[in-house]
Amino acid sequence: MSATTTESAGKDTTLSRGRMINKITVLSLNLLVVALIAVLAYLVWLRINGYSPITSSQSASSEIKEASSEGGSNLATSSSLPEPISSGPQEGVFRKASLLTIIPERPGVEILTYTVKTGDTLFTIAEQFKIKPTTLLWGNFETLEDNPHLLKPGQVLNVLPVDGTYYQWQKNDSLESVATYFHTTTDAIASFTGNQIDLTTINQENSGIESGQWVVVPDGRRAIKDWGPPAISRSNPASAKSYGPGACEAVYEGAVGTQSFLWPTTERFISGFAFDPGLHPALDIAGQIGNAIYAADSGVVVYAGWSDYGYGYLIVIDHGFGWQTAYAHLSAVGVSCGQSVFRGGLIGGLGSSGNSTGAHLHFELVYNGAKLNPMDFLQ
Repeated sequence: MSATTTESAGKDTTLSRGRMINKITVLSLNLLVVALIAVLAYLVWLRINGYSPITSSQSASSEIKEASSEGGSNLATSSSLPEPISSGPQEGVFRKASLLTIIPERPGVEILTYTVKTGDTLFTIAEQFKIKPTTLLWGNFETLEDNPHLLKPGQVLNVLPVDGTYYQWQKNDSLESVATYFHTTTDAIASFTGNQIDLTTINQENSGIESGQWVVVPDGRRAIKDWGPPAISRSNPASAKSYGPGACEAVYEGAVGTQSFLWPTTERFISGFAFDPGLHPALDIAGQIGNAIYAADSGVVVYAGWSDYGYGYLIVIDHGFGWQTAYAHLSAVGVSCGQSVFRGGLIGGLGSSGNSTGAHLHFELVYNGAKLNPMDFLQ
């Protein structure tokens, strides 16, 4: 082999080694880049998931060094170590961060006002403001006079911020006397922010409330005036003489009932007011003007005519055995005082007379003077 050929072969070998070294170098660099990317990705993942092992270990190491430099044990106590940020899955329940914050509802202290619209009832307004219907009555005696049937479109009602009553303070009132009357506590009245009472001035002689001032009585309650007819027996129908010109005068004898009661009109659904012993001790049954009204049971008519207390044309029947029924807001009265009527007999027409916002039958069932839920007895 010639010297030229040998020299050429040596050069080729050197070039091959160089190319191989270059490839290895490039490959190493690529692997290093991939490793760095993986490390960065891992750190980002830790940060996103709330882990910080580097910070935690550095902080713990710093605490250990400080404990050692002060003398004593070479190991830091558990109380000297910071609370670690979670470094991995742990047992237990942990709260996740939430961007949705629900602010709990808190009762206000201001008296609001509401203008009654067509179709409103005491119940729908109370539900809208999350108070009891009785609170609406107690907060608006001058407008509604404890009678839910006086509600009319256009009226402006007080809406109390809490359930209770609304009371105008009188000259000789005391916190104790008012709290006792409304079955609540003196603290409930005095501490209610909306009443703006200076607690530092209160004593037995001074309530901190001026005469004529209106105050909210939280959780207060009182009896609601019943505008319905009183119990009127056949033995003394004249007891209702002050109730209106429909009162009967004489003492009557006649038919007695079966103590089993029929549905008193043609329609079968309630129109706005169901039975509520403290608010509306009757049923309001829907219907059209002139629909037939029937005697729920046999008995004697002890009231027949106009009522001066908002019930319009009214019929009351005494059934004997302590039972009575009343039929209010009629368009027509088809019976007269002292007349015997029989179960299912026609006695009048459905209407909207008196304090009424629409055609319906206001039906009451009374036993020994107590008003009962007719739904518990009607067939």
